[in-house]
Amino acid sequence: MPTNVSAAQATQATDGEPQLEYVGFWARVLAALVDTVMLVILTLPLTYFVYGQLSAPGSGMTQGPMDVLINWLLPAVIIVWLWMRLQATPGKMLLSARIVDADTGNTPTLTQFVIRYLGYFVSTIPFGLGLLWVAFDRRKQGWHDKIAHTVVVRPSRKNTVHFEKRAGSGERNPTL
Repeated sequence: MPTNVSAAQATQATDGEPQLEYVGFWARVLAALVDTVMLVILTLPLTYFVYGQLSAPGSGMTQGPMDVLINWLLPAVIIVWLWMRLQATPGKMLLSARIVDADTGNTPTLTQFVIRYLGYFVSTIPFGLGLLWVAFDRRKQGWHDKIAHTVVVRPSRKNTVHFEKRAGSGERNPTL
């Protein structure tokens, strides 16, 4: 008689599907730090080229159209492009992690990726609680993942992920 286990607990892949696990909080913190350093390496020289100094002059969140372009729009475009192309940023690739649809395990849509990116703002505004949520959620989803209906996975080291729906079929698989 089969027993029910949560999706984050180990399951056996019976049809050759790769065994995956959810990526936890500290691994995702490391990935975010790597990505932040990469973005600073990219945006700092551009800011210096435009303003002749390492930051836009004045005070406030933005200092004109070039500041918005370099420090807000360019990172958004790069990150969403990387997600669409590779399902990961450099930090996630360092961990062999990728972003997938929470139900099927397929590549998320452009709409999901854009919603996920915008969801970062929702996740950070209340004292970063939406990012910290990854540490407590059984599927290791931050609020941005929940809003976009995505999860971050990598090849299994211990607990494998089993998706309820089969890719392309719309049928639900029973959880073992």
